Amino acid sequence: MSSDPKASIAQMEKIVSLCKRRGFIFQSSEIYGGCGGVWDYGPLGAELKRNLRTAWWNTMTREREDVLGLDASILMNPAIWKASGHVDTFADLMRECSLTNKRVRADHVDPQSGTVLKYSGAQSPTGWRWDRTITALTKSGEHIESFRKRIRALIAQNAGESAGKPEEIELLGEEKIDAVNGSVDFHPETGGMLGEARPFNLMLKTYLGPTATEDDVTYLRPETAQAIFAQFKNVFDSSRVKVPFGIGQIGKAFRNEVTPKNFTFRSREFEQMELEFFIKPDEAVEIISGEVAAWHEGADLSEPQPNWGWELWHRYWVDQRTKFYQGIGLGDVLEYYWQTPADLAHYARACVDILCEFPFGTEELEGIAARGDFDLSAHQTASTKSQEIFDEELKTAAAKLSDEQKESLIQKRLAAEAAKVKGEPMPEAAVRAWFERLFKGSYVPHVIEPSAGLDRMALAVIAKAFSETEKVDEKGKKEVITVLRLHPRVAPIKVGVFPLLKNKPELVAKAREVYALLKKHLNCFYDETASIGRRYARQDEVGTPFGVTIDFETCGEKGPELLDTVTLRHRDSGEQERVKISELLGKLLPLVS
Repeated sequence: MSSDPKASIAQMEKIVSLCKRRGFIFQSSEIYGGCGGVWDYGPLGAELKRNLRTAWWNTMTREREDVLGLDASILMNPAIWKASGHVDTFADLMRECSLTNKRVRADHVDPQSGTVLKYSGAQSPTGWRWDRTITALTKSGEHIESFRKRIRALIAQNAGESAGKPEEIELLGEEKIDAVNGSVDFHPETGGMLGEARPFNLMLKTYLGPTATEDDVTYLRPETAQAIFAQFKNVFDSSRVKVPFGIGQIGKAFRNEVTPKNFTFRSREFEQMELEFFIKPDEAVEIISGEVAAWHEGADLSEPQPNWGWELWHRYWVDQRTKFYQGIGLGDVLEYYWQTPADLAHYARACVDILCEFPFGTEELEGIAARGDFDLSAHQTASTKSQEIFDEELKTAAAKLSDEQKESLIQKRLAAEAAKVKGEPMPEAAVRAWFERLFKGSYVPHVIEPSAGLDRMALAVIAKAFSETEKVDEKGKKEVITVLRLHPRVAPIKVGVFPLLKNKPELVAKAREVYALLKKHLNCFYDETASIGRRYARQDEVGTPFGVTIDFETCGEKGPELLDTVTLRHRDSGEQERVKISELLGKLLPLVS
């Protein structure tokens, strides 16, 4: 994608325009002025998201023996969010504009330059008066009169009708303060000085019950993961599975983002695809296998092994998720950020962000974290319900250890606790109590968490697929042709079916026959209007990978050898081939699945 900021912005604007024009994505509640940070998916967008969901679900559950599915409710007992830490800590640092009270994330303020002006207050002929200091930054190249006009408009907008007309507001005590360069102390939209950074909880509050009081407060879930942890024992006890195994879920989540931005990338309502993969603690692996396999460059990650600890499992899932993205056409726009110890949460052992190149920059597409036993242990403590599982193999192996071997394991853990740089080390008494349970075959599983955003994924595949070419017709007229080179696996429409001419009943009848044949198995689109070239172009613009044209050869007019054959066109190569109708479905299905 372009490294030129103006070109990148222009490309993003074209993508947004295409999404609306062709029915991929619409602004929510548009006829009422919209609803900020919320988006609706049109006919093609709904199909694209469905295909991405299916691809994720099949890859993560259907094609594996060690992952089960869950579909949990959006509303849950608020005690879950207290136990998980969301009530107390799920917040962004926000700064508030002193001029308009608009909030912005502290880490989303771009450096600005200009001249700082200060006013002692404002008043208007209506008798309205504002007796607080106004400090604001002029925009680059902004004339002083334009600046004053803008400040008056913002004041009037904030004060309401009592201030009267914006042009009648008098700014009092103007004072030029200083010129600043690269300052992050002014609101990027209004130019008003920002206050100190304060935490702002991102959860959306609602009420569950008849009184709408604090006793009935609950939250729209900010993530899908906690439902998996809360249902861990029910899934484990009802499914006859053994650790290691995973629980996957796709579902809606909600965050009260103050500054949603970049189209659907950061929004207030979104869809997550999360896997919680439960593994044995490394100490249990060592007791059973005699060792914990060490990670090294070139390690074989193709097949999980019994002696894998958390590090190899983490690397394995990074590898698996990379292969998934390659399988939907995103392989060459991925990067990775391995979080440093300073970045990590106190309970996390490792976390890698899979990044993707978007027109607006390289941003996170998915996070894969090694979370230890933090989540299950937190719910065990808060709910007083045990989240431990019993492992007969572990108990048998531990019984064979000598006292010296057991003590060696305990000392190794104590040394690791003492070396912690984040979080409180576990006291020796707690470590010994934990090992006592472990030697009897009981433990709380640890977890590896691949967490992806479906909306971000949809935007990523659209942005990656978007391309423009310039075409010159026979009259020398230039035309820009837009093509969405979507991977056939996720394309909303798989095949376009076209009779060569709509005024030839025999072609239309045969085309309808082919359409009916394919429609049962693939999402198809039938089109008989305009020239065949124009119909190809319409389907290219929405990402349809294949076109099937029924022509005179299909009806046998150019020899019996071409009877009941069609022209199959490949979008990306432009290649055209003759295929028998009887063989068409068998040829297409492997290409789109």
